[in-house]
Amino acid sequence: MPHFTVVPVEDSATSNYDSLEGINWVDYRDTGQGGHPGQQDTVSSDGHGNHKEDSPFLSSADADRKTDFYDRNLALFEEELDIRPKVSSLLSRLVNYTNITQGAREHEEAENTETSRRKAPKSPNMGTLMGVYLPCLQNIFGVILFLRLTWIVGTAGIVQSFLIVLMCCSCTMLTAISMSAIATNGVVPAGGAYFMISRSLGAEFGGAVGICFYLGTTFAAAMYILGAIEIFLKYLVPQAAIFHASDHHGGDSAILNNMRVYGTICLSLMAVVVFVGVKYVNKLASLFLACVIISIVSIYAGAIKSIFQPPDFSICMLGNRTLVRDQFDVCSKTVLEGNVTVPSQLWRNFCSSGNMSSPQCDDYFNQNNVTEIQGIPGLASGIIRDNMWGDYLEKGQILEKAGLPSVDVHGAVESFGLYVSADIATSFTLLVGIFFPSATGIMAGSNRSGDLKDAQKSIPIGTILAITTTTLVCILSWSPCPLLSCRFGDAVSKNLVVGTLSWPSPWVIVIGSFFSTVGAGLQSLTGAPRLLQAIAKDNIIPFLRVFGHGKANGEPTWALLLTGLIAELGILIASLDMVAPILSMFFLMCYLFVNLACAVQTLLRTPNWRPRFKYYHWALSFLGMSMCLALMFISSWYYAIVAMCIAGMIYKYIEYQGAEKEWGDGIRGLSLSAARYSLLRLEHGPPHTKNWRPQVLVLLKLDEDLHVKYPRLLTFVSQLKAGKGLTIVGSVIQGQFLDSYGETQASEQAVKNMMEIERVKGFCQVVVASKVREGIAHLIQSCGLGGMKHNTVVMGWPYGWRQSEDPRAWKTFINTVRCTTAAHLALMVPKNISFYPSNHERFTDGTIDVWWIVHDGGMLMLLPFLLKQHKVWRKCKMRIFTVAQMDDNSIQMKKDLATFLYQLRIEAEVEVVEMMVRDEPP
Repeated sequence: MPHFTVVPVEDSATSNYDSLEGINWVDYRDTGQGGHPGQQDTVSSDGHGNHKEDSPFLSSADADRKTDFYDRNLALFEEELDIRPKVSSLLSRLVNYTNITQGAREHEEAENTETSRRKAPKSPNMGTLMGVYLPCLQNIFGVILFLRLTWIVGTAGIVQSFLIVLMCCSCTMLTAISMSAIATNGVVPAGGAYFMISRSLGAEFGGAVGICFYLGTTFAAAMYILGAIEIFLKYLVPQAAIFHASDHHGGDSAILNNMRVYGTICLSLMAVVVFVGVKYVNKLASLFLACVIISIVSIYAGAIKSIFQPPDFSICMLGNRTLVRDQFDVCSKTVLEGNVTVPSQLWRNFCSSGNMSSPQCDDYFNQNNVTEIQGIPGLASGIIRDNMWGDYLEKGQILEKAGLPSVDVHGAVESFGLYVSADIATSFTLLVGIFFPSATGIMAGSNRSGDLKDAQKSIPIGTILAITTTTLVCILSWSPCPLLSCRFGDAVSKNLVVGTLSWPSPWVIVIGSFFSTVGAGLQSLTGAPRLLQAIAKDNIIPFLRVFGHGKANGEPTWALLLTGLIAELGILIASLDMVAPILSMFFLMCYLFVNLACAVQTLLRTPNWRPRFKYYHWALSFLGMSMCLALMFISSWYYAIVAMCIAGMIYKYIEYQGAEKEWGDGIRGLSLSAARYSLLRLEHGPPHTKNWRPQVLVLLKLDEDLHVKYPRLLTFVSQLKAGKGLTIVGSVIQGQFLDSYGETQASEQAVKNMMEIERVKGFCQVVVASKVREGIAHLIQSCGLGGMKHNTVVMGWPYGWRQSEDPRAWKTFINTVRCTTAAHLALMVPKNISFYPSNHERFTDGTIDVWWIVHDGGMLMLLPFLLKQHKVWRKCKMRIFTVAQMDDNSIQMKKDLATFLYQLRIEAEVEVVEMMVRDEPP
């Protein structure tokens, strides 16, 4: 029976956990003088001074230095054991491999050096519940649920608010499915979405989305702090306000200034706590999570209680306008004191005179009655029908209730502050942007993958269960909201609206929501600097390199400082409703690329795409990506454009800086698939004349030090780049391949460096042959692939061949000309190439002369046209000289040539040179 043997392939590509190719690659490039593998074998390094035999991964920087190598127990493979490990050792190192970046637990352990020295590092032991499910709950439940859900339902109505909740939760669920597929496709280090996207889509996408995710997390900290300050100043200690409004016009500015002052103080205190030690944040996390759970349970307990004993709170109405409740005590124009009817506080608010016999009151107050309606009137009252559709208001517009009698009188402007009015202009798109942050936080589990006992099992189960739970909670918390008569806290004595439903006391949910928002803010301030530190340590964005450093224990001090400064910008905005759409954009951008990464990997079907999570599909990822994009533009189209521009600029910056990171990403796989598809398409037939372009094979000569002898040949080729064709730079080293392997690698690197200096975008190929003529023949025959093969050969003119006693110089040149002609290729031979202008020179005038003697298919006219597209030759004119013999009509030739150039769309001067009989060649 036939059998086969699988042998590891030597490859210099960086390997990962899912690919065993290239685990040990032998590097002979340091031989310098063409050493033989059997003479000067060296084991390649991973770039950090570690032998690659010490780690199954080429990029591992954590391998211990060891002097002992693997035992040579098998004589059959004795030579292989010099450079490759035994299978048992390899498997052991693969199973025990860890490349997790330092997370919260490691920071906490590193803070006490004595303890960390005494105790051995603990193995990850967190399960699905504590490691993924509960952290996701804590991050998803937040300020929006407690402060804005009732307002969103009352503003958007039952139908549209349910649509908002459904869209946002569906988007995060689809993203969680894509994230689960990526997270279970190998080891995912701490860093969450950044590591998943960068390792799936490449350094450019990873860096761009990582910065967006960092900014989103930073602005989330600002949003949570603003939410905590709003609860503190409005519902806990209103007397703590520093700024007070002199009239109803200055109320907004006073509130914003209070938010800025207290927000800055709170941010500073939180930053100090995070700076002092992460262990304090981790210890408080359980307390804050308990506050979240207690608050939510309190809402449901109150909702169940209200079925049997509805809460008795009323809303005071003047006509059909809702009144601010804390401005008076009794909802009546008059009150009875003893046997005397006297004006109430409400009367005094609207009337300038307290005398009831000659009142000077607001017209609307005089013409309309004061009534009280129930805050929760019950199903039979028709409240569901009234709240079915949205009621969007402009900023400052008074809240009016349909169905109540009212005399349409404008009333005095001074009394407008006594009515409940909209503090911002509302719309469906704005509400989507405000609500979406309450659906974020799904990355909390993947961020803790280093602490999970079985991350590939815990992340999908915990994340999807957390989203399912929070979605149900949002829907169930949304359900009682349509039963409320008013969505503004001003109508219920400035109390928290959702607090009116809580049991046993509204203070439970007020205090619980305050501590939950503080806890979420601390978590954001803890996570954002570590994300920035991870991006900085990858060194894909050079100017962020300083933020990769910190304290001795690895605490990201500088990253925390930058995070605090950016969060302060959000604090200075001072409006929760303005900050929420900003972080929605950044999170949606992140989620969009998580879905894109999963879709690309699934459609490519690369061999290393083997997620343990099987319940994914490219259509679901594409749907999630489309929903993210739609929600971005629905929330705020200009914020969406700004977020995309930020991500695009970061992408181009990383691309421009040339991030030399090879992470086996999907974009590279997509490029390979696209290249394969395009090459197969080009095989179907010869290219059309319109698609012809110079595909150049440049034959370079190297000196004794393996340096390019005539670099101006590359300059000439780079100035032809307007042709948009293929460029292959080839050279030949005389000798035997096994003996000259090191020289080949060194010379290829030298050629690539020179190509980069001369800005030549192409490929390099150096071959070893016993004779130079044979090597050149091999290059002419074999360079290129499929339809991407060269059609033009460029080589230098042989200098000094007349004076040279060695005939190999001109014989090699003649042989190259013959090989080129035999292959039916065009040949360009620049003479005096050393005097060719460099790319930095500029000609302000001059001419490019073309002598068109023999018809060459238009090649001679195309080359100067391409040169003129380059900035060196752009201002030069083009002249074409042709030769007329004695029996030719030179005038007609000039007209025909001018017509021919006009048809070719080439601007050039035409000159006809008449040749005498004696000048003609024999």
